[in-house]
Amino acid sequence: MAKPDNACPCGSTLTLAQCCQPIHHDPSLAIQPAQLMRARYCAHVLGLVDFVVDTYHPSCHAEQHREAIAESVDSEWLGLEVISNEIAPSGEGFVEFNAYYRDGKEEYCLHERSRFLHEEHNGKAQWFYIDGEYPEPAEPEAPQPATSNKVGRNDPCPCGSGKKHKKCCG
Repeated sequence: MAKPDNACPCGSTLTLAQCCQPIHHDPSLAIQPAQLMRARYCAHVLGLVDFVVDTYHPSCHAEQHREAIAESVDSEWLGLEVISNEIAPSGEGFVEFNAYYRDGKEEYCLHERSRFLHEEHNGKAQWFYIDGEYPEPAEPEAPQPATSNKVGRNDPCPCGSGKKHKKCCG
């Protein structure tokens, strides 16, 4: 079955109006962490920097990093594949996914296991993105071309820890 022209960019079978758009207006509507992660991906596709900034956990001080976040949003996003979605006994949510994007002529895959916290904010309980890890690949991947010597805040840390640069040596 072909997807409708107004299909949600997150890859669900729903339209944007049925899927991520309501969460863009009210993040507390995301019942599962994967719903917020899909809405954040969709916000990248649609250029909704405010939504991405606003759904970082307050401890991340995302507003201070708005410019870098806007740079990461300003990419050609090609597709999303959700691998797993779980809520741990601790109450933390984890979503593992592949997000595909193009930078210049090269295509890349961002493979991340994101961590989310469910907390009250402005009188409503909602999920917030806190951080993510880059799981070790099951098989060796082909080397990806270097595009810059500058390490972005959401890029893997060059020290090899598997954490994002901003949560490690950044």
